[in-house]
Amino acid sequence: MVNEIAFLEKITTNRALWLLFIATLTITAGFPAVSNIWGVMFIDGISSPDEVRIVISQMSAEQKIVHAWVTATLDVAYPLSYGLFFAGTALRFFSKYGLYLATLPLIAIPVDLIEGVVQVLALTDTADFIGAKAILTPAKSVLFVAGFCISVAAWVKWIYAKVKP
Repeated sequence: MVNEIAFLEKITTNRALWLLFIATLTITAGFPAVSNIWGVMFIDGISSPDEVRIVISQMSAEQKIVHAWVTATLDVAYPLSYGLFFAGTALRFFSKYGLYLATLPLIAIPVDLIEGVVQVLALTDTADFIGAKAILTPAKSVLFVAGFCISVAAWVKWIYAKVKP
């Protein structure tokens, strides 16, 4: 428990928040860059199992490999960076309810990672758990949006406190 508290305190420091913010922006830019270079349509935003199977079936072998590598690298770093950034801002700027608010983006991390495992298994023709995307993808999206909104509210609160007479 002591280690967890120390970790949560570390992600609220200026340095950690800046590093997580920059990492989140950089990784966000990486997805469309990879998509443009290799012509990959990422299945991360698709929750319909039937639609995911169709998209995968239309990919070339190279596109499947690229998508699997991106999911195993960028899409592992991405939920860690955005999840910790959103949680860190909630903890930093909402002292009373920060821990409660931080749970949403912290839960997004394993949900997004599990979705990634499901995708890599499907893209490599190892196993088909695509049906789980019907739950994982919307859950990840809701948790991401909630974390984003909490983070924006936290920064607005901070700016308001700075400009308030």
